Amino acid sequence: MDNRQAIGSWLSGPRAAAEDMGVDFGYPGQQLGLPRSGPGSVARFGRRIGAVVIDWVGCQLIAYGLITGGDLAATGNWTLGIFVALTILTVGTVGFTPGKRILGLRVIGQDGNRLGIVRVVARTLLLALVIPALVWDRDGRGLHDRLAGAVQVRI
Repeated sequence: MDNRQAIGSWLSGPRAAAEDMGVDFGYPGQQLGLPRSGPGSVARFGRRIGAVVIDWVGCQLIAYGLITGGDLAATGNWTLGIFVALTILTVGTVGFTPGKRILGLRVIGQDGNRLGIVRVVARTLLLALVIPALVWDRDGRGLHDRLAGAVQVRI
């Protein structure tokens, strides 16, 4: 291997280097038995982050307008509390938040069933910590979903 190949594999990352050596990673969700695309496939990062942004902005508007009476300094903690409550209530009952519904996503268990309340609460608290949601596995699931045994799919 000459220097260009070594630098190229380093710049493209370990996954690309492994694929160059013949390792087949498959597609996101293949290990979970989910389809490659369409309904039931693993939701991509862009849609997931978009749904969180929609939910967060909605919670901020509620906190700013209804709870803090326009006090911007107090809005942050209220926003987080409303976000956690909204997520637990909506994912625990219907399987999606308003933002997820708008973008066509649903949270289900790895087995395809609905999540129980304990797993929804655990997932939501890990999501509120932010960092677990930024660590992904090869199926594109955040650590919060993986630890709760959940997967976000397209509907």
